[in-house]
Amino acid sequence: MEDDVSLKFHQQLLLISENLVTEDVAALKFLCTDLLHHRKLEGVKSALDIFKLLMAQEYLNAEDTFLLAELLYRIKCHSLLEKLGYTKEKVQERLHEKGRVSPYRQMLYELSENITNEMLKEIIFLLQGHLPKRWITLSALDLLILLEKQGLLTKYNVQILEDVCVTVSPDLLETIKCYKKAKDNKAANFTQAFPELNLELRGEFSNVENESKNMTSYKMDGPHRGFCLIINNVNFNSSQRKGSCKDAEQLERVFTWLGLDVRTYTDLTSGDIRSLMQTWQHSQDHKDRNCFVCCILSHGESGAIYGTDEKLVLIRTLMSHFTASQCPHLAAKPKLFFIQACQGNKIQRPVYVDTDAQTPDLSSMQESFPLFESIPEEADFLLSMATVDGYVSFRHIEEGTWYIQALCSKLQLLVPRGEDILSILTQVNEDVARRVSPSGTKKQMPQPAYTFRRKFIFPIPTAPPPSEQHQGF
Repeated sequence: MEDDVSLKFHQQLLLISENLVTEDVAALKFLCTDLLHHRKLEGVKSALDIFKLLMAQEYLNAEDTFLLAELLYRIKCHSLLEKLGYTKEKVQERLHEKGRVSPYRQMLYELSENITNEMLKEIIFLLQGHLPKRWITLSALDLLILLEKQGLLTKYNVQILEDVCVTVSPDLLETIKCYKKAKDNKAANFTQAFPELNLELRGEFSNVENESKNMTSYKMDGPHRGFCLIINNVNFNSSQRKGSCKDAEQLERVFTWLGLDVRTYTDLTSGDIRSLMQTWQHSQDHKDRNCFVCCILSHGESGAIYGTDEKLVLIRTLMSHFTASQCPHLAAKPKLFFIQACQGNKIQRPVYVDTDAQTPDLSSMQESFPLFESIPEEADFLLSMATVDGYVSFRHIEEGTWYIQALCSKLQLLVPRGEDILSILTQVNEDVARRVSPSGTKKQMPQPAYTFRRKFIFPIPTAPPPSEQHQGF
């Protein structure tokens, strides 16, 4: 039966690809720019190539074809939607809930569709000081792609487009103004669920106290606080994460003190991790709990963590088990994921300080994953990474990792003061940022991302914090 479903799915994709012309493929590539790595996209020659990339990153499968439906809708290939069981109206209804193409990318594509050949010539004339002398103009999309590559155009800075559109077309300028207005409204009111479901990154939550002053808090007064899973991968085929057990023990003590029911799992393969997530996804015990916490200590690469079999598991896949549709008992409840793992290999391993990068086969390293791609596309999730994308995180072989040490210390210090989790993570960032390796040259910066709609505040425990404290915090 599964083979039949898979065959039918691939037949659908083939049929759709056969009905897309070169311009359609270029449009799909452009709309997928924020979802797929640019090096992969540069090798795309056909729609099937794009479909394969989307499937490889788990954006597209037989059970969920909405992203492809959205893409076809965006490029106005409405007649092909029926091959996926959609209509134009059905896609429109679900865009608010499941749309993946960012407002920025939508705005650029809309501009490209409305730039006539004459307008394009005028824009190129105005921008000639910014364009390579031998650059051959092919289309408006090509021009926008070039401006992005040169860093002249980003989702945070569209000034260059505004400057040329003032002269070329007021209608184009209005499109840009609408985008900026929507973006500004979204940034000013992040207490609402994100309309386009695009996660806002907060490296340092410098304004959290002011922004969240009037927010309500998640309900945390139920009969049970919730479960806290700790996955502690220490022993790998070719390495050992010395110091990780210190982290796991500290997490156990702190989250038990915070009232959670802690379950620790050691040395899980990639298959074991997936199975564990499925088991907890279907647990009926979440019904009477206020929240869910998962801590993963392992080696990692961009957007993924390793099982002890040295095979990668996407963080996005792990978290997707706990969305409202997959785990109804946790719907509208806060779900917190703390990941202690490297997200790249850009900093070399120092003496006396270990890193959480896996090193057996550097040629197999994954492409970069923006943090927003890892978190599920709905409210009530927090993903706190030990380091920013592309970089290692540091682990003392006796005292544990910088990130987990700081996290546990700040939870014990600030929860009794009634601080919310985002304020606490700001302090964790500050703590880790001050640390340096024994060589004095290696540093680290954690990065949280979230889709919380309310403040998350742990109830103040009646017992004092765990007595064992790391020195030097």
